[in-house]
Amino acid sequence: MRINVAQLLKEPVGSSRGYPINEPLGQEGIDLVTGEVALVHTNRGILVKATMVANVTGVCSRCLSPVNYKVNFNLEDEFFPRLDMAGDATLSGESDNSVTIDDDHLLDLREVIRQYTLSAMPTKPLCRPDCAGLCPLCGHELSRGPCRCPSGIHDQRWSKLVRSGKESEV
Repeated sequence: MRINVAQLLKEPVGSSRGYPINEPLGQEGIDLVTGEVALVHTNRGILVKATMVANVTGVCSRCLSPVNYKVNFNLEDEFFPRLDMAGDATLSGESDNSVTIDDDHLLDLREVIRQYTLSAMPTKPLCRPDCAGLCPLCGHELSRGPCRCPSGIHDQRWSKLVRSGKESEV
């Protein structure tokens, strides 16, 4: 996901280019990323606008089984060149390496796409909406059926709360 923007930086402000993206990212469970990227030359650098879909592999937050899902997000960020087009002067300005155009005038979108994907991912992914999770005592996956644990046994950490609920019923 590296795009050479040297020619775009030579063109007048407002010039634009479009690129399709269909590449594996291969980081932190983010598999394939697809979408359309539009690059616009601004007076300071390159504005990147994209509509993306990332295929993500994760773990269900209730039953801990593997889950695959898609994450949709819109990306909008401005990238700044480190060197002028002549290549002999370092430009001042933004110092964050994730939003800079390198010395060869290559725009690397991998880190920005990774960050946008992570921020768009659900905090508690589920394998399915009705996932029952795991039994807190034996670890049985409750979506496959009930476990053999006695139903009257509660976690001792909740015992005072359970007793106070029974006292209020009296």
